[in-house]
Amino acid sequence: MAELAWEKPKNLEKPKRGLTPDRAKFLIGGGLILMAVVYLLVSGTMQGARFFITVDEVITDSSYVGQTVRVSGAVVGESIEYDSDNATIYFTIVNIPTEFDDLATALHDALQDPNATRMDVVVYDEALPDLLQHEAQAILTGALNTDGIFYADELLLKCPSRFEESSPDGLSNIPEHG
Repeated sequence: MAELAWEKPKNLEKPKRGLTPDRAKFLIGGGLILMAVVYLLVSGTMQGARFFITVDEVITDSSYVGQTVRVSGAVVGESIEYDSDNATIYFTIVNIPTEFDDLATALHDALQDPNATRMDVVVYDEALPDLLQHEAQAILTGALNTDGIFYADELLLKCPSRFEESSPDGLSNIPEHG
């Protein structure tokens, strides 16, 4: 039977300590990846910090003109118009106060306030949603143009009928517009 023996080679070099060119490349690459991840986390957190801004903020702050923002407002039912030939929706929203206890009451009160800020909205290439009605909460993503009209790319609606049980007396009998 053969016997195997292992001997340590005598001329093995010890690994170099310190910053070698290969290690420097690794550290720089790792640092860049880490900075990119931190940037994405911070920017995502900043953008998601507020789900939407108010009509007041969009109208009163000129820095929002031309910028894509998400805004929320109460739909003025009698302002809803639909151009079926061009699939374009026109309507007006009213500022909803940021502090409220009951959404249905806040929507109702916002529409009753003659001093509430109003903003005209245009949505292109959109079918007329059934939920687009008086006192619905509209959450829009788009940009305010210099003409004062908000051009929305995305329209989300919260149905006011979901809040009928808690709405002020007589609100559940309001006819749908459209």
